[in-house]
Amino acid sequence: MQDGPLTGMRVIDASTILAGPLCCQILGDFGAEVVKIEHPVAGDSMRGHGESKDGTPLWWKEIARNKRTLGLSLSAPEGAAVFERLVATADVVVENFRPGTLERWGLSPERLLEINPGLVLVRITGFGQEGPYASRAGFGTLAEAMSGFAHLTGQPDGPPTLPAFGLADSICGIAASSAVAMALLARERDGRGQIIDMSLLEPIMTAVGPGPTVFQQLGKVGTRNGNRSHNNAPRNTYRTKDDHWVAISTSAQAIAERVLRLVGHPEVIDEPWFAAGHSRALHADLLDGYVGDWIGARTRDEVVSAFTDAGAAVAPVYTARDLAEDPHVRETQMLVEVDDDDLGPVLQHNVMWRMSRTPGRIRFTGRDQGADTDTLLAEAGVDPDLVDDLRSRSIVC
Repeated sequence: MQDGPLTGMRVIDASTILAGPLCCQILGDFGAEVVKIEHPVAGDSMRGHGESKDGTPLWWKEIARNKRTLGLSLSAPEGAAVFERLVATADVVVENFRPGTLERWGLSPERLLEINPGLVLVRITGFGQEGPYASRAGFGTLAEAMSGFAHLTGQPDGPPTLPAFGLADSICGIAASSAVAMALLARERDGRGQIIDMSLLEPIMTAVGPGPTVFQQLGKVGTRNGNRSHNNAPRNTYRTKDDHWVAISTSAQAIAERVLRLVGHPEVIDEPWFAAGHSRALHADLLDGYVGDWIGARTRDEVVSAFTDAGAAVAPVYTARDLAEDPHVRETQMLVEVDDDDLGPVLQHNVMWRMSRTPGRIRFTGRDQGADTDTLLAEAGVDPDLVDDLRSRSIVC
């Protein structure tokens, strides 16, 4: 079976929580052989994130899927020497240590590219490898705050609001996988590897939008607007008769007109201010009242059915249970069940996009700590007696 467009590529995942591991998960989903490096004693801290079932970490089963695991201490000179052997066989290395850490261990980018001139080295940090903040601890929460996301999220009279999940990390991980693909394409042309300097901050800054441009050109700074948009209306979440919530969007003018006809107020369509999204947003109270009253008198199923029939845009506000049970999600295999030795069939997100010729797949779920150490080190030509010695000193596991 074709495993994906990256079949034959080897990736070393020397990163943890969360952007680097997600980047490597995506690369593995699309065929790359991923070698997961984790601390030989503490293990990877991702194993302790999220819920567990009978001691089995559930998030790990997804984020570490398609990865063989190797317990190896890179800070020990003997472990660094083993890592160099692995680098010599790799196409990509992903790491997220603080700037200067690899250099302190004798594993500088220059050294790694000397060992393997074709290597693509991805360095993920909070703020990048250079600049005044390079040495600061970097976490997604900080990027969500500094990017402008938190400032724009929440109710107008409430505090800046952070997401309840790893938004900045996830955006960065997806962006990093794209950067890897570009670097591998460049290597096809000239045979040379390169270093990718990836920060958590920059991808989510892009996702937040053109706020800095607006400030530079107009001197304006965005404000929190709850679930409303400054760019169009009606746009909000609305409670249904049966105590569910739905969200609607009217980014397109035609959709806005269909919504107001549906809820019984076609007269506002002829108002001059209705002709543009930004001017409709100035009348959000009126429009939300019309839409909210109509939705509040109907069940969620009735609302979704009526909006769909009218060609208007609506979606129910889902919980994880709703998502897992949704017929479209299941039929299109956005979520799939994967066999796992510990959990049996386990529901996971499928590979992130569909490719007609090289689709990728989930070959296996996240593995136990050090499950592949002996095999991987044997493949790297490390003498078994040396492996035993390193294991006795907790340099490998």
